[in-house]
Amino acid sequence: MPHNAFLESAHRRRTQYSLGRTLPIPQDEVTALIQDAVRESPSSFNSQSSRAVILYGAQSVTFWNLVKDALRGVVPADAFAQTEAKIDGFAAGAGTVLFYEDQDVVRELQAKFPLYADNFPVWSEHATGIAQYAVWTALADADIGASLQHYNPLPDEAAAREWNLPASWRLRAQMPFGSHEAPIGPKTYIDDATRFRVHG
Repeated sequence: MPHNAFLESAHRRRTQYSLGRTLPIPQDEVTALIQDAVRESPSSFNSQSSRAVILYGAQSVTFWNLVKDALRGVVPADAFAQTEAKIDGFAAGAGTVLFYEDQDVVRELQAKFPLYADNFPVWSEHATGIAQYAVWTALADADIGASLQHYNPLPDEAAAREWNLPASWRLRAQMPFGSHEAPIGPKTYIDDATRFRVHG
């Protein structure tokens, strides 16, 4: 197979749950990497609807404490210790990216292009998924571990208050990241014949 730098980066992207706080590059470089990955992610009509809140250190821990507080109301008490341990694992990382989609942008597009009104919320979800993948792959390329989590909508209101976020921002995913504190196992793949059809 010919050399492809992008695919080599994609191969490095894996879910890492065992995170630490020692980043291999300076924090400002991590911030720039995340910002650039989101900035270069495509969106329908170049709407650029994706938003990101980048939290480090104590701010990241604060977010995961908000998640724990929200989960206490829905997880049975006898099962909460396991849940708490999982959340503490995310909080053990160097930081967290909160991925948002600006619903004002979606509504403006719906008003401007009514023929496609039903599609813009779907395309917004595509945009955030692409942004999440771009950030995750860029982090992996910098030897930074990460995973993708979806605790929304449980902590949404508390997070919006904590960081004074616009009401139009809708939380779509959370990405804790940090140093690799354990090896990542190999990824398994389904058979190509199941997944692909090639004609011509």
